[in-house]
Amino acid sequence: MENLFSDPNYLVYLEEFITENRKEGFLKVLQNRTKHFTVAIEDVYQLHNTSAVMRSCEVFGIQELNVVEQRFGKKIDKEIAMGAEKWVDIHRFSTNQDCIDNLKSRGYQIIATTPHENDCMLEDFDITKPSAIFFGTERLGLSDEVLKQADGFLKIPMVGFTESLNISVSAAIILQNISTRLRHSDISWKLTEAELLAKRIDWTRKSIKDIDFITRKYLEKV
Repeated sequence: MENLFSDPNYLVYLEEFITENRKEGFLKVLQNRTKHFTVAIEDVYQLHNTSAVMRSCEVFGIQELNVVEQRFGKKIDKEIAMGAEKWVDIHRFSTNQDCIDNLKSRGYQIIATTPHENDCMLEDFDITKPSAIFFGTERLGLSDEVLKQADGFLKIPMVGFTESLNISVSAAIILQNISTRLRHSDISWKLTEAELLAKRIDWTRKSIKDIDFITRKYLEKV
């Protein structure tokens, strides 16, 4: 089955079952998708926050979301995600360490979002390196486990009495800032041709009601 996601002929076959507008829409959106940045959410207690962060990832073109479900693992709230779960790749981990190890093995630096005084301000954040932006729980913030292994720290500038923002609001502010800067840079941030093909197939599959039957028909032909 995995080989099908690298098969351009399979894509051509599947696209016979969707409209031209749908096909063009996928191409347009995927031109703005990136894996240069990814987001990691650490053991979020309030489910609607996870869903809202996923929605922000989708809106600002972040293709992957990493979710640690160590204690409070729950299903995505589809009403809040508003369909974003179909278009964002979700990687689930049972522990913080599994998530950190996976991201580091894929070449990401670990960036912890915290409100501490000496952290790097958002506008000064170096966008050139592939980065995994970590967000902590609503009550306690990021765990010591993540903070101790972080390669850098990121802070949203605030001038009021309140020292922190809701996780979903923080994610939206940060992702809007760094994704906009990324698209105006000379950094190679777009998906590779192989990644584009895989996502076009994935999204087209999700748009076809009888996909299993249609896939069997394709396999019979080849």
